Amino acid sequence: MLPSPPPRIKRMFTATNFATAKRVGCFTALLSLLVSGCTSSSSTSQSKDDGNTKPRVALIMKSLANEFFSTMAKGAESHQAENADQYDLVVNGIKDERDVSRQVALVEEMVASGVDAIVIAPADSKVLVPALRRAIEAGVTVVNIDNRLDAEVLQQENISVPFVGPDNMAGAKTVGNYLAANRKGEKVAILEGIRTSFNAQQRLKGFEAAMKDAGMEIVSSQSADWEMSRANTVASSMLSEHPEISAILAANDSMALGAIAAVKSAGRAGEVQIVGFDNISAIQQAIQDGKVLATADQHGDQLAVFGIEAALKQLGSENSESDSSIEDVETPVDLITSETLVKE
Repeated sequence: MLPSPPPRIKRMFTATNFATAKRVGCFTALLSLLVSGCTSSSSTSQSKDDGNTKPRVALIMKSLANEFFSTMAKGAESHQAENADQYDLVVNGIKDERDVSRQVALVEEMVASGVDAIVIAPADSKVLVPALRRAIEAGVTVVNIDNRLDAEVLQQENISVPFVGPDNMAGAKTVGNYLAANRKGEKVAILEGIRTSFNAQQRLKGFEAAMKDAGMEIVSSQSADWEMSRANTVASSMLSEHPEISAILAANDSMALGAIAAVKSAGRAGEVQIVGFDNISAIQQAIQDGKVLATADQHGDQLAVFGIEAALKQLGSENSESDSSIEDVETPVDLITSETLVKE
């Protein structure tokens, strides 16, 4: 055994180590903060290495800054809590609806972590498909919710992914029909979602079909990327360029909120009708206040649950060696107006 150092040397050694440890600790804490700031995932899952044999399901959504997806996450977490003996859940979301690369990375991270299933609301209908193909090749069950994956790209990648979600075109047409039946004028504008998203394309078609049937003219149709601030800017420009606009059809409620602000800034509150899609709580209040005419409820609190249940069904079929394939599942979408809110 080596002799102990003299007390003075020992004190110097200890102080030096303490200072170094303190600097390392600060750096580690800073690094942890930076890493945590770049992810928006939460987990109720446990590792299989810990002896857990329940299936692990990863829910991958779009922006949690959008109330629709935060509601979706809460619904999924409540379902897992009620069925904790059946499966574990990992919840993920991106910060920006347009951050497709981050969502691709989340798919890869979930596959690497060993999840059994991925339930995904893709930010882009095409770009996510190759990553999901790799997930399927790794043995992961994949279920598509909210925004349908592109059929042509799925065929190119030689995979089939079941879609669990509403008929967005039919839902948007219902909202458009209600606007047409209660219209104040003939000229309208549309705020589209991200144009590469299938649900944005379908809602646009639904709005267009309703306006065509009613003989109403669409004088402007532009994308506002699903975002409230962007919608405010785009709608303000529309109203300035086309003062004859009597209504704005927004492909989601966040954009409808942006349209409300634009209409107010233009001094046309009460003149320009607004409809949306999603039925978030802020829009319910706006409908009651007369600022929004109608929206579509695709039951965001249950949409992920429908997808999770489909994934669990497929996993159960695989374990029982029966037919493991599942078909598309159409989920409900309902018209929400001041009258339906009163009934609720």
